[in-house]
Amino acid sequence: MTAKKHEAYKILEDYRKIIWPLIDRALDDPLFPEKFRIPKKYQNYTNIHSHAVREYPRRKGKYLRPALLMLTAEAMGASRKKILPTATAMQLSEDFLLVHDDIMDGSTKRRGKKALHRIYGVNVSINAGDHLQSAIWQLLSKNYKLLGREKSEAIYEEMYKILVRTYMGQSVEAIWTENNRKTISDEDYFFIVDGKTSYYTIAGPMRLGAIIAGASEDELQAITEFGVYLGRCFQLVDDILDLTGDFGGKKEMANDIYEGKRTLILGHLARNLNKSDFEKLGVILGKKREQKTKKEIKWILNMMNKHGSIDYARSAARHLKDKSNRLFEARLGFLKKEPQRSSIKLLIDFILNRDH
Repeated sequence: MTAKKHEAYKILEDYRKIIWPLIDRALDDPLFPEKFRIPKKYQNYTNIHSHAVREYPRRKGKYLRPALLMLTAEAMGASRKKILPTATAMQLSEDFLLVHDDIMDGSTKRRGKKALHRIYGVNVSINAGDHLQSAIWQLLSKNYKLLGREKSEAIYEEMYKILVRTYMGQSVEAIWTENNRKTISDEDYFFIVDGKTSYYTIAGPMRLGAIIAGASEDELQAITEFGVYLGRCFQLVDDILDLTGDFGGKKEMANDIYEGKRTLILGHLARNLNKSDFEKLGVILGKKREQKTKKEIKWILNMMNKHGSIDYARSAARHLKDKSNRLFEARLGFLKKEPQRSSIKLLIDFILNRDH
């Protein structure tokens, strides 16, 4: 591991240590009105629900989104106390989305262990995801005392927009997968990515941090533009790694092909196949995850390498990386407080050069 990568992990770990106790506390059962408290004879059942709710949060992800949120706010001079409820809500939103995403994709693993619905079943897992979403809004309600009404409502509105744009992107992706759409353009791919990665993973968290710090509209717009290019690059790196590694043993290799994800790599391949191979690709993609064989997945991977589809994505990622770095230096000078600015730059480097 390089020194820069080690330092980036250290930054994420430091913010995880700050936020995790707040997540743990946010998932405690509320004190219900007396008539609605859980009788002892039913607690074994409600405990199953509570375990399901806590399963993904306890596995802990990288905490990239809350780290970017907090670093942005702190780089603009906001006090940590005023940032924490929103950063905690941002991390819980990832756990909530992953529960539902894994069900839709039929995923087998999440963060190195069985996907939630493979442990508790689909119905309990959906309820656990809904519970996690409810905790987001409960956390954001704490902002009224910390930040006042105007900023609190702006944060509510921004979080709402982030999540709705993510839902829309995921729905369109699901429609294309279910309809076995065989060709997608780069523009189609980036439409999906701009919601579920550019906005949700980069621009949204940073905008939330900037709103807390009192950013101007011009500053928010600069963050948005930066987030588009960095987020696109982030997703391309993710897609490439899916086909070339196993994310440190935490995911199946070629998981996107098993799930039928319409990626820029797959779109490039489809455009460059002859008629016979194009039809074969369509047949494989039209199968459910469990029906696809390792031989079929290997064939698609071989075709991607033969036609330069992975290299095509690498080239696009390099272009977006350069654009992101230029935008950060040219337009995000207002993120000036140290060491936060340097930490953001380290995380940008980590995002673009990670190996899982």
